[in-house]
Amino acid sequence: MSTGATLPASVSRAASPGLWTLAWRRLCRDRVGMASLAAVALYSALMLASGAGMIAGDWSKETGVSYAPPGFMGPEAAAPVGNAAPDIAPHSRPEETGMADPLAEALAGIRKELAGASKPDSKATTLAFGGDKWGRDVLKKAVKGTETSMLVGIVSALLAVVLGTVFGAQAGYYGGRIDDFFNWLYSVFTSIPYLLLVLAIAAVLNQKGTLTVILILGLTGWTGIFRLVRAEYMKHKVREYVLAADAIGASGMRRMFVHIFPNVSHVVLVQLSLHVVLFIKSEVILSFLGFGVGVDTVSWGSMLNESQTELLLGKWWQLAAATAAMAVLVTAFSLFTDALRDALDPKLK
Repeated sequence: MSTGATLPASVSRAASPGLWTLAWRRLCRDRVGMASLAAVALYSALMLASGAGMIAGDWSKETGVSYAPPGFMGPEAAAPVGNAAPDIAPHSRPEETGMADPLAEALAGIRKELAGASKPDSKATTLAFGGDKWGRDVLKKAVKGTETSMLVGIVSALLAVVLGTVFGAQAGYYGGRIDDFFNWLYSVFTSIPYLLLVLAIAAVLNQKGTLTVILILGLTGWTGIFRLVRAEYMKHKVREYVLAADAIGASGMRRMFVHIFPNVSHVVLVQLSLHVVLFIKSEVILSFLGFGVGVDTVSWGSMLNESQTELLLGKWWQLAAATAAMAVLVTAFSLFTDALRDALDPKLK
């Protein structure tokens, strides 16, 4: 009997599934993870559609009356709109004083404008989820705020992940003075409380805008990723496959980002998901405090800022819309991150 017989073709083709295939199978078995992934995908579709101008493109248009209530509260919740203009007539008649009123024509014009603006068919008295002080649709503002907050969160997280991965790879692989320098830089950034550091940089820049918020968050949020990536590179650089790559003449950059990085990419991916949630909340805080996006851009933080005075007047719908939109996205992203971490855990089968 020949010992050199080859295995059947069907057996030789049956290769063991890779890390990402196993991770996807584990994720598909997690119902909570798949539901949270669907919610994140829905928010991402809203962000893309809003950015393309397909929805909520006219969010700044004053489509309703001031503080228009939500439509589900019924028409009786709308403030009564009458045809009577405010009494701005002079207290005395011209014939009683014997003098002509120099403001009579101006006041008559004002009364006519007010009477025309008070017609019930000029603007909608109710909107789908209510209106703000200027009559803008709160639902469209919440959708547009989704675009702003998710754009800031995703791009800032990508910037922080790139910086943390590059710095951590350099420090962990080369060690020595390079490691000392990046550890010193890490200590400088982490010695200051994160939120205080972000607010201080925002106050120094004194320039509002989406790009400014992205740079602030991305340039200050790389420290946690750096620490984890550095530890992974210190562990992998002494393993056999890296030593073999060194023996065949592979460059340091190739060993770091071609050989080692695929084996630590699952850590980077989980950190990316975590930092998206962190930066979305940070952008909301910055915009709420007035250090975030400009006045011509809407975000959940600016909506919460506007709702402070509205809540005192009993107008709660803008606060509810911004809070609900943010809570659903942050909860879904957090659950998806937990499911992704479990799916990428090599100890689970």
